[in-house]
Amino acid sequence: MKNTGPHVFDLPKRVVIGGDILHTLPNIIDDLHLGRRVFIVTGPNIRKIVGEGVANSLSNKNYLVELGTVRSTHIDEVEKIKDEVTAFKPTLIIGLGGGKSIDTAKYISSKTGIPFISVPTAASHDGIASPFASIRGIGRVTSAKASPPVAIIADIKVIAKAPHRLLLAGAGDLIGKLTAVLDWRLAHKLKGDYYGDYAASLSLLSAKHVLSFSKMISAGGLDAIRIVIEGLISASVAMCIAGSTRPASGSEHLFSHALDVVANYPALHGEQVAVGTIMMSYLHGRNWRKIRRIVKNLGLPTTAKELGVKDVDVVKALTMAHAIRPERYTILGESGLTWEAAEKLAKITGVIN
Repeated sequence: MKNTGPHVFDLPKRVVIGGDILHTLPNIIDDLHLGRRVFIVTGPNIRKIVGEGVANSLSNKNYLVELGTVRSTHIDEVEKIKDEVTAFKPTLIIGLGGGKSIDTAKYISSKTGIPFISVPTAASHDGIASPFASIRGIGRVTSAKASPPVAIIADIKVIAKAPHRLLLAGAGDLIGKLTAVLDWRLAHKLKGDYYGDYAASLSLLSAKHVLSFSKMISAGGLDAIRIVIEGLISASVAMCIAGSTRPASGSEHLFSHALDVVANYPALHGEQVAVGTIMMSYLHGRNWRKIRRIVKNLGLPTTAKELGVKDVDVVKALTMAHAIRPERYTILGESGLTWEAAEKLAKITGVIN
């Protein structure tokens, strides 16, 4: 690790995890002195299930509340919500829902300087607290630098109402940290990239936690949700500390993004990352069979067919993955895999026939 001067990072001031805790939201807002004008960013389904109830509870506590509904994270849609936020002039933004709502809230927060609170309703991704937002339509790279939340409120009873598949996807995203950290170390050794041991260790801990409790996660339940949500928050914090997505996103994520391009977002992000981790573990010379076994036991996809894509889609994604973020060095190298090498990799690891 090179010492290149001050390393500044922002972290959430408050993290609350538990059951039936959404009613504590007004107290947290007051404790953190976040004002009384609140704009809630949520999705159409979550708006009906949870959003309107949260808005009413805040209104009953004399907060001025506006609800904004986001349907996609394309930059055009996000800018429309940003215009609504600007017109309302809130002192606080709340991202209530899944990835779309939270990414939109954090992106708008970073552009306006208005603090935001992350209230996830699913444990499907590590964007819950990361200082990066996945926004489409802003260029080749969809991960934009954004603001981390000032607080995270994860109500596991609310999250328990989400489909079990989303919880498993969150576990798949966490398993990807195994190869993400290996790629980060490789970039440090070969390219002199900044590498932070603490951030790397924290991210790896999240992944190993999933491996240790894979049976419990597979079965589901409140304890499983707590394990995954804590891991996702830890991985998010690792990104805050590193100042980049490197502790949490490597070649396995590049494969997932490439598959999105090839097959138009065929499966959940965490499902695709899990499959990518199996293959990238092989390239790194790690125990890919063990990872594949755990991924399978969790109930996650391990093959192209289970992802809902053709074998040729996987091979094509592997050959173009290195070019998704050419500035990010990974085990895929600067020139990527040849078609023959990609096909061999996918066959050996059982991803394709």
